[in-house]
Amino acid sequence: MSEHYGVTMGASVMQRGRRLVLLAWPLAAGLAWAAPDPQELLRASDAIRNPGRPFSVRVTLTDFEGGKQVDSSSLTSWARAQEDSGQFASLIRFTLPARDAGKLILRNGDDLWFYDPGTKASVRLSPQQRLMGQASNGDVVTVNLARDYQASLLAEEDVLDGERRSRKAYKLGLKAGNAAATYANVELWVDAENSRPLKGRFFAESGRLLKTVYYRRFEQQLGRERPTETVIIDGLNPKAVTLMRYSDFATPTIPQNWFHRDHLPRFQPD
Repeated sequence: MSEHYGVTMGASVMQRGRRLVLLAWPLAAGLAWAAPDPQELLRASDAIRNPGRPFSVRVTLTDFEGGKQVDSSSLTSWARAQEDSGQFASLIRFTLPARDAGKLILRNGDDLWFYDPGTKASVRLSPQQRLMGQASNGDVVTVNLARDYQASLLAEEDVLDGERRSRKAYKLGLKAGNAAATYANVELWVDAENSRPLKGRFFAESGRLLKTVYYRRFEQQLGRERPTETVIIDGLNPKAVTLMRYSDFATPTIPQNWFHRDHLPRFQPD
């Protein structure tokens, strides 16, 4: 039986795992069944990508062209949610290659800064600027999508996940709600069973597809299963791929002053 929303007849609901299956039933006066709330689905997906407490993680980026590795970079990210907005502030320190070691990227609110300890200079960045390969600055900072985007429910459909397995998913349409959003529009597929992010398509304001992203290799990290790899595919050239791997998850004490621009010259990780 097909599953659908906005039915004009009555319905009964059976729970199968975490999926809701709508069954035809004689119309009952005043009885209506609502589709899943898309903003809540987005929040649930955010909670899988990001721990709800301050955390650090090592990120390794590997760039491929036509299946051959052409570049790589490694960094450590520290992130904590801000009390005033709930959005994450992020501090990123490059560790490899050696020429970039010690360089920093800071996101706090709508501001994104790059700091070079060699020149002692900090310059403002755009989230859309490429960091390496297909990964932009906005891709490496920690983000609650539900804070920057308004979600709508586009469809319920089968989609291939990052492991090439077919999954029943909710397709969400995300529209940027503020200037801090990296992308103008996003299509995000969320697993209907467990709210895991499966796939995303990220668009420029013109409507051009910038990249397709797959979230995969879910592992138990900091209390729940989270994606430990993100595959980013160029929107025009599918042979241009960047792989982001996440490891060494931890929950250190992260001082609030780490996320202030004037503290960047004095930053010393433990």
